[in-house]
Amino acid sequence: MVNEIAQVKVKNTFLSRVYGWMTLALVISGVTAFLAATNETIIRLTIGNGFGFLILAVAELALVWWLTASIHKISSGAAFFAFILYSVLNGVTLSSVFLVYKIESIFMVFFISAGMFAAMAVYGTVTKSSLSSFGKYFAMALVGIIIASLVNFLLRSPMLDWFLSIITVVLFTGLTAYDAQKMLAVSNNASDDEVFKKVSVIGALELYLDFINIFLAMLRLFGRRRD
Repeated sequence: MVNEIAQVKVKNTFLSRVYGWMTLALVISGVTAFLAATNETIIRLTIGNGFGFLILAVAELALVWWLTASIHKISSGAAFFAFILYSVLNGVTLSSVFLVYKIESIFMVFFISAGMFAAMAVYGTVTKSSLSSFGKYFAMALVGIIIASLVNFLLRSPMLDWFLSIITVVLFTGLTAYDAQKMLAVSNNASDDEVFKKVSVIGALELYLDFINIFLAMLRLFGRRRD
């Protein structure tokens, strides 16, 4: 009985870390985006500069790659620092949102996206159905979206962009449930050691990316642009 209570406590601690760190990263990204959008120097060096924006995007991709590839070698503190650094860099990238869309529209879409994310995370946590079989289909769909997005970067088709935004919302709401269930499964065997502290960082990163992609796709669909 004592062991069961202790394991439940460890499980809850692990899940609290995952969702707590994800929430912290979202707050940091949001604050960074807002502050960057009000700083003309940052805007000129990043969003207003194609080369600067490319460096920022490459830095984000490199940081995520390094974090996932080195997670077994680095400390939990280093993993957490890398995750927070990524949220700051991504916040600078997201600053363009405040320049393109009306702020009331941003908040509206944010809360709608948060509701969708929360609903799917709860579903993934409480459902008795296994979602593991969907993993390969989500991966294929993600590759398809990336390729189609690169093509549309050249074509600049509003219709294709609209279609991709819908598919992105569907994909990442599904991935939210999938990742939430995966974190629940991991928590059943969790311990309070260094390994699971690092796993919780990776879980937070996955859920963070799920939310960001839902939010951006919803913003493209329903956001009201500035005049």
